[in-house]
Parts: sequence; C-alpha cells; structure tokens
Amino acid sequence: MAVNLEFENKLWEMADKLRGNIQPSDYKAVILGLIFLKYISDSFEEKYNELVAEGDGFEEDRDAYLEDNVFFVPPSARWEFIKKSAKQSTIGQIIDDAMIAIERENKNLKGVLPKNYARPELDKTKLGELIDLFSFNLGSKAAKAQDILGRVYEYFLGKFGSSEGEFYTPPTIVKLLVGMIEPFKGRVYDPCCGSGGMFVQSKRFVEEHRGRKDDIHIFGQEFTATTWRLCKMNLAIRGIDGNLGERDADTFGNDLHKNLRADFVLANPPFNVSDYTLIQDDARWKYGIPPANNANYAWIEHIISKLSPAGVAGFVLANGSMSTSTKAEAEIRKNIIEAGLVDCIITMPSNLFYNVTIPVCLWFISKKRENRKDKILFIDARKMGYMETKKHRELTDEEIKKIYDTYHNWRDGKEEYEDILGFCKSASVEEVRSHEYILTPGRYVGLEKIEDNGEPFHEKMTRLTEELVELFAKSHHLEEEIKQRLGAIGYDI
Repeated sequence: MAVNLEFENKLWEMADKLRGNIQPSDYKAVILGLIFLKYISDSFEEKYNELVAEGDGFEEDRDAYLEDNVFFVPPSARWEFIKKSAKQSTIGQIIDDAMIAIERENKNLKGVLPKNYARPELDKTKLGELIDLFSFNLGSKAAKAQDILGRVYEYFLGKFGSSEGEFYTPPTIVKLLVGMIEPFKGRVYDPCCGSGGMFVQSKRFVEEHRGRKDDIHIFGQEFTATTWRLCKMNLAIRGIDGNLGERDADTFGNDLHKNLRADFVLANPPFNVSDYTLIQDDARWKYGIPPANNANYAWIEHIISKLSPAGVAGFVLANGSMSTSTKAEAEIRKNIIEAGLVDCIITMPSNLFYNVTIPVCLWFISKKRENRKDKILFIDARKMGYMETKKHRELTDEEIKKIYDTYHNWRDGKEEYEDILGFCKSASVEEVRSHEYILTPGRYVGLEKIEDNGEPFHEKMTRLTEELVELFAKSHHLEEEIKQRLGAIGYDI
C-alpha cells in the first residue's frame, strides 16, 4: 500500500524555500544532518525520561543508552538546546560543536556527521528557520518517531536524487529486487551501497513478512565519502546495524569484505564505468578478465564471487550488458550461462531513474538451481508503469507483484507458471546458445497477440493495399515536387 507523503512533501517544500543560493549538493548535507540530529535527540530523550522515572540516577550514564542501542547525546547537542539557540548568530558553530560532541560520545559515528554549518555562505537566519521547521512533535514513542523521521530522511534523499541520482536507487527498482530474491534470513551484501536503500527495503521486507530484522546481517561498501556518510546515518535512523567498513573505499581496488560469502547480494552499480581499478590476476575473474574500459562485467563477476554456495543476487545493469558482443564480455556471458548461474533477466521501461532516461535491465544470479539449471526465465516489463511526472516513471505495487510472482512460480516449479506471449518465457540454455548467448528478453518472449477486430482477411488486405497505394502516390508526388524545386534553382536530378 502506498504511503501518504503529504507531510514529507510539505516539509520538503518549506525546506526548499529556505535553500537560497546553496547548491542542492551542499544543501543535502545540511538538511539530512539536521534530520539525523533530531532523530538521535528524540530517541535519547525518550530513554532519558524512562531512566529519570526509574529514579536510579543513570540518566547521564552513557552505558545505560548503549545497551539499548540508543545514541548518547551530550547536553550541548540535544535538540531542545539547539532549538533554544536557533536565533543566535553563532548557531552554525553550535551545530558543528554538537556534531563533534556526538561523534566523541559514539565511536561508531566517528567521521560520519556533517560539520560545516558555520561556513559563511550558509545563511544563519535561514538555518535557524530550518531548525524551527524540524522541531515538530513526533509523539512519545521512539519507534513512531523513527518511522516518521526515517520516511522523511528517505523522502528527502529521493528529492535530492532527482538532481543527483548517482547515490539513490528509485524505490520501484529496490522493491522489485527485494521482492524477487526475498532476503528473509542471512547475510545481505551491496558492493556499491549508495545511501543504503537496498538495506532499508530488505529490513522492511522482513518486518512485513513477520520476520525478525535481527535475522539479516548487513554488509556494504561505498566509493564516495559523502554518500558513505549518508548511508551510515540512514542505517542509524532505521535502527540497522550494518558493516560498511571503516570508511569509503573502491570495491575493485580495495575490497573491504574479502572473505564474505553472502546469502543475498543486492546492487545498483554505476553504469558503463570506463575508468576503474582492474587487477589482471584477480581471483574474482573466474569466468574471464573483464575489459578495462567498461566495469559492467567486472561487477557481475565480483557479485558472483561474493555468493555463498546457495546464494542469490539481484542487480541493475545497463541494457547493453545483455547483448554486448565485445570479445571479453561475450566470453564471460557465455561462461556464466554455461555454468548455470543466470536465473532470470528482466527488461525494464525507461524513465525509472531520476537523472537518466535510459531503460535498464535486472539480472538475477543463483548458485542453487538444481531443478532449473538448463533454463533461464525472461521477463519483458518494458510496457509497464505510469508517468508520475513528465520525466519520471513508476511501477504500481500490482505490477511489481505480478513480476515477482511470475518469477517465484517459475522458480518453485508451480503449476501457476506459464509462458505468456510478449511478457515471459522459460527458455532452455540450448535456445540461448542458438542466439549467441544474447540475453535480451525480447528475443525469447515474442510479441503479444494483437486482438482480432473481426475484420475478414481479404477485406483487411484490400484496405491495407489501398492505403499502401495512396502512400506510394503521395511519395511520387513529393518526389516530383522536390525535382521541380531543385531544377528551378539549377540542380536537375
């Protein structure tokens, strides 16, 4: 069921009015840092009041908070103090000092929080107004506050993603990936985790299916320092304990989880990266050395190398990955298909991403395919979705469910699965082999049947022939007119 975003949208509109001349890339850290500060202060305050009520004098004892996974917030960083100081000209420095104090008290936040609120170009009057804007009452329960602030944080990430989609994977794609591979229990890994959307949706999936969020263990890596910090804050707001390494790092040049074998891999790697760290004799290149000028197949092999013996992966790639004929990539694709690793390929409609219009495809790799090792499921979803805005497309929840139900029925060998012309086809590896190992679903699913309008064949052919004659006549007329005009200016044909 869709979440009512009226509250978040109003907040965004008011916050955007206060942006002034600050670039969205800079404003992002300002806004998201304040939301995070509000969240940890609210969580602290609730625990603080509980400890005061108990009367044992532990309300300023850091350990009393840590044992409940609540961040300890020193007095100078508590929202009430920040709010009282909002109209002071030194509010920027007060917030910077608050961030430093929080990091000092909570080692796992070291180097994570933004600390540039005192910079001259940030209007301190508007900063004070932002603090007032975020000083809404979230109720008395931290769980409720966490959900609301988590939604606000996620919504703002998405809005910033409209102009900087690099670190943000659209919810449509994340929901579909998670719904396909169903990460109920085990290790979940994202080698290019961005702001952590895959992890948040995985946790949500587990909770919606009455599982326990503690049953999944999060591992991630992110190349960009600012995005790594956003992810750390996003996970903290959602109460997710994840291992993102000590800091940002290059997945290819400095794999922070070398010994990890994950039960689930979810990823949206950057498309067609032409400059990346390619180590020639790397053990990850089991199916062939990827080309140095495009990282798509390096991501595929890296992901495969991270899977446990029964692991499954779902990830986003550019459409070219399904049919590229460059020697290195074609050979790798052939080898992973022959190894029985490719489980399902889905082509998606265009305009799903905020910052690019190109269509993408979803790859699903599985290590445990005994009952379908010689089959690959192809799904063509290019006609799905609706234009939410003039530039952005969304899939409905029903469409997302139709796709993953189709995959689950096929995967589990249920009678409900059937090939549907124009939508899905369970193709044999032999058939894929005959198509030079090209994985474009359109080659396999065929064209959907066009409904017969009842017009008799000979009448239809007569009508079409008459229309064709008319078009030919028009083309001859245009041809003569063009010749005459060219002749009039001395260019006879």
